[in-house]
Amino acid sequence: MTGPSGPSQKNTGGDSRSSGMRQPELRYLAIGRIIRAHGLRGEVSAAVLTDFPERFETTEWVYLGNEFEATPYRLQSFRWHKQNVLLTLEGVTNRTQAELLRGQLVQVPLEEAVLLPDGSYYLYQLIGLKVQDTSGKFLGTVKGVLETGANDVYVVEREGQELLLPAIPDVVKSVDIAAGIMVVHLIDGLI
Repeated sequence: MTGPSGPSQKNTGGDSRSSGMRQPELRYLAIGRIIRAHGLRGEVSAAVLTDFPERFETTEWVYLGNEFEATPYRLQSFRWHKQNVLLTLEGVTNRTQAELLRGQLVQVPLEEAVLLPDGSYYLYQLIGLKVQDTSGKFLGTVKGVLETGANDVYVVEREGQELLLPAIPDVVKSVDIAAGIMVVHLIDGLI
């Protein structure tokens, strides 16, 4: 999804504080999700989750699994079918094997992410940013992003309290990924 936050990428890993363990490092970006087997020869139909569907033309390997662990598959071919992409994966040769992949994310390594123009970023890059208002007051840390359809909403947490900030230009004034800071203007009704 493009907008103030750029292309979407959900980070659905658990909160490391609740389990007492360190959260694994995010390794993959989802570009699709397998929704069903297609035909009898192992082809799968995938919903496209990337703002860059042309990337299937140059992608040689995809990784099926979650954001932290995945199994590599050579992408033998792809073709478009309605709004979905049909994928032929090496080693998946029949409908039974294809059905076992239903629900899996189709991913690429972070290193293979499409470079974005200045001012755009992937949603996973927002997690952990320190949020401050335009006067410099610390408001909390971005813990998640809710994709609502109209606009994304950033979940900011501080001392167990959550602040929900709409990802709109009137609220989000700047995002500096390198510095780890998001500057926001709190409009009436947000707090």
